[in-house]
Amino acid sequence: MIPMFRSSPDLLTELNRVQSLLEQVFRAPGSSSIRSGAGGFPVINVGTTPGSVEVMALAPGVAPDSLDITVDRGLLVIAGERRSELPQAGERTSVYANERHAGPFRRVVSLPEDADPTRVSASLRDGVLRVSVAKRESSLPRRIEVQ
Repeated sequence: MIPMFRSSPDLLTELNRVQSLLEQVFRAPGSSSIRSGAGGFPVINVGTTPGSVEVMALAPGVAPDSLDITVDRGLLVIAGERRSELPQAGERTSVYANERHAGPFRRVVSLPEDADPTRVSASLRDGVLRVSVAKRESSLPRRIEVQ
């Protein structure tokens, strides 16, 4: 349970935190083909090429072994966890601003009907996760030879 109000030395920081909580609560469900948890981390770009659906997730600080990528019933699910690098609050430390998401996350992308769930590849490089879902052979254009 997240406490609604905490004592804070900076009123603006506290107002930004409350606004973020309200946006999470009142976000319109299903308003796009990308559904998120944990405030929309990681940021995702989705596009297509003639042969595949490409998903790019900007996930700096996420270890490859903490990622779980699945495809089920036309949905691509990217889940994982980014660990916090902030020191624990104590007597001698305090955090004045924390805009970097830490903790578990889950993003769901609806795939088009021509996506082939058996041909998926993923790679993580320089904080960018790239997931490529090939399109079904039957949906690709092909040249018919006239005899």
